[in-house]
Amino acid sequence: MTSRKIKSPGQLKKIIFRCKKGKKRIAFTNGCFDILHHGHISYLEAAKNKADILVVALNTDVSIKKIKGLSRPIMKLKDRQSIVAALACVDYVTSFNETTPLNLIKEIKPDLIIKGADWKVNDIVGGKFVSSYGGKAVNVKYLKGYSTTDIIEKIKNGL
Repeated sequence: MTSRKIKSPGQLKKIIFRCKKGKKRIAFTNGCFDILHHGHISYLEAAKNKADILVVALNTDVSIKKIKGLSRPIMKLKDRQSIVAALACVDYVTSFNETTPLNLIKEIKPDLIIKGADWKVNDIVGGKFVSSYGGKAVNVKYLKGYSTTDIIEKIKNGL
């Protein structure tokens, strides 16, 4: 069942086009989602509450290595996609190979781009593009104390 939620960018573009014709509001968010934790769940549920359809774009393994270093990701893309797709609040999962999702955002043209409140709205990648056609960049509550990097460090240190 979760595999039906995982789409290539090309497949997703067609789906989003049909959803918009049906007057559905599309929210887009992105990230590594390397070790899923409570902070991620809270954030994704809040994002889903802002739209009819929630699209989550995951950085590919190559993209994560560029951003986080050679020791990441912990889990491969297919595993991360499957886990994120299993969440009830997520409608579609896709991926992008660049360090930012800007090209993907330009392809699917979501109504909202959502990030955690640790991001300033003006710094959200794709926000200016989305606002050019009437969309918005917004942030949702960020739960402090939840960080994949911190979890990895705790595991390394045996805590």
